Amino acid sequence: MAAEKKGEPRKMIAQNREARHEYFVIETLETGIELVGTEVKSLRNGGVTLKDSWADIDDGELIVKGMHISPYEMGNIFNKDPRRPRRLLAHKSEIRQFAQQIKLQGYTLVPLSLYFKRGKVKLELGLCKGKKLFDKRATAAERDARRDIERALKTRR
Repeated sequence: MAAEKKGEPRKMIAQNREARHEYFVIETLETGIELVGTEVKSLRNGGVTLKDSWADIDDGELIVKGMHISPYEMGNIFNKDPRRPRRLLAHKSEIRQFAQQIKLQGYTLVPLSLYFKRGKVKLELGLCKGKKLFDKRATAAERDARRDIERALKTRR
């Protein structure tokens, strides 16, 4: 959905590597995220965890839950709850489309990565379907085969 131009600088903050192992990513969406107070400063220090987070649609709004942003050390009274739900910023049409797919097809919304783009914090959200154990094994076997082919090509040169 999000058209990405070549050469746009992205400063990666965090990635949810486990998500690509646990789920098939059907579609991705780049969203903004509503942050308050010292949360951006904490993100610049790398104090975020996406591992146990997910997104949900409540009253027509995208909300990310379970994302942990560590409190900023110098922030004292201005720090917010590290695990509070945060609103994601996307177009209504995109939210409606994702809501339909979640209800009808049993998909889930999983945050894949968090990064800075032109000074703003963006969250890449994936529309995902869970993998079964045999799917995970097939993915691992495919990755190993690809790695073996690359090694064989490298030794030929």
